[in-house]
Amino acid sequence: MLIRRKFLFDTPLKNSTIIVASLSTFLTAFMGSAINVALPEISKEFSMTADVMALIPTIYLLVTAILLVPFGRVADIYGRRKIMLYGMLIFMIGSALAGLSTNTDILIISRIIQGIGSSMLFGVGLAIVTSVFQPGERGSAIGINIASVYLGLSVGPTIGGLLTDTLGWRMIFNLSLIPCIIVIYIIIFKLKGEWAEAAGEKLDKTGSVLYGVAVALFMYGFSHLNTTLGIVLFICGTALLAAFVVYEVRNSNPVMNMRLFKNNTVFLFSNLAALINYSATFAVTFLLSLYLQMIKGFSARHAGLILVAQPIVMTIFSPAAGRLSDKVESRILASAGMLLTAAGLVLLLFLTEDSSITFIVSGLVFLGLGFGLFSSPNTNAIMSSVDKRYYSVSSAILSTMRLLGQMLSMGAAMFVLSIYVGNVKITPANHLQLMHSIRVLFGIFSVACILGVFASYARGKHFDNG
Repeated sequence: MLIRRKFLFDTPLKNSTIIVASLSTFLTAFMGSAINVALPEISKEFSMTADVMALIPTIYLLVTAILLVPFGRVADIYGRRKIMLYGMLIFMIGSALAGLSTNTDILIISRIIQGIGSSMLFGVGLAIVTSVFQPGERGSAIGINIASVYLGLSVGPTIGGLLTDTLGWRMIFNLSLIPCIIVIYIIIFKLKGEWAEAAGEKLDKTGSVLYGVAVALFMYGFSHLNTTLGIVLFICGTALLAAFVVYEVRNSNPVMNMRLFKNNTVFLFSNLAALINYSATFAVTFLLSLYLQMIKGFSARHAGLILVAQPIVMTIFSPAAGRLSDKVESRILASAGMLLTAAGLVLLLFLTEDSSITFIVSGLVFLGLGFGLFSSPNTNAIMSSVDKRYYSVSSAILSTMRLLGQMLSMGAAMFVLSIYVGNVKITPANHLQLMHSIRVLFGIFSVACILGVFASYARGKHFDNG
């Protein structure tokens, strides 16, 4: 009865909404975590260097980040249900193509297609949840939705490792087609409504293109700061982002309404806290996967079983944190979560070649507790601080902060790896350099997360505008 009360709501629309949103977020989270574990095997099959191997997750994140905000605005204008349906169809096509990949180029193209689909799903799912669920129960719904992300992260490494060791990494993509079909069916036949509060407003096409180019140059340049081209692209991207902000402030129908940041400290600092949190944590799974398989010599399945500790803890605590955020100030809960995350990163800073599995799992548990306590209240604060007509674009901005943070995290990881390991295959000959890179990165991430505690607390009190 407890499970029924917590996971089923009082109307068919609410039930359909939470199932669609949760399955979509589960799918994207599962894909990311499963592929991280499979990367070493994919790299071996296609003879990839370290930088090409990192491109498999990062190109997906980059494409998604470029398109998130424009598609969020499109959803507010033309309808969130419609965009979610198209997004799932595109994601399914990308997954099917990835499962048929015979070389690196096809796999990268399939990841680009998946990124396009994800950019339509990420922003819209949470916006529909916020539209359907009212204040007082919204935190619970958001908590369940976020728990589905962590459930995907939990089973991703285990199932991904098992599939990679037995049936091959392509089955990760092939199995994802099943939840795609389920979501598409529910959207078409069960999810009644369109939710287009900004209907009739114009889409800022110039701003959308400027934003996409700026993000692409900024993120690609950041991930290649060890080269002259990377530095030039990073500077150009930063300049274009500044130009985008100026353009949007003067635009009567902006793709990203800057007043959401200027006049709303809860929205501003909650998004900043999310950016810092993801920047400091996303690459942890990637680094520990390399550590466990390359240095410890574990199989993908064994590594996945160890890495599952963090998302399991997240899955358990996120719904409770979401419910609690309907009653307790989000800045208190989220800031405490950020502090626990920092503690986990500091612990992993002392990782060595001889560290025990207990030590690694302890660090992952701290990270899981911290992230579980941070994410639901932080998301509830953001979505409840804006008007309904901005739900999709606000959700897209939050998702963009997450993806930019993930890109910054992976960019920092690849930059440090390029300095200490170089653009070569990782072999026992350079394990010492790899180990040193991992410790340097955990030091950087620890400092960032500690700074994030202050950003999280600076948001002020959370007032619901829904």
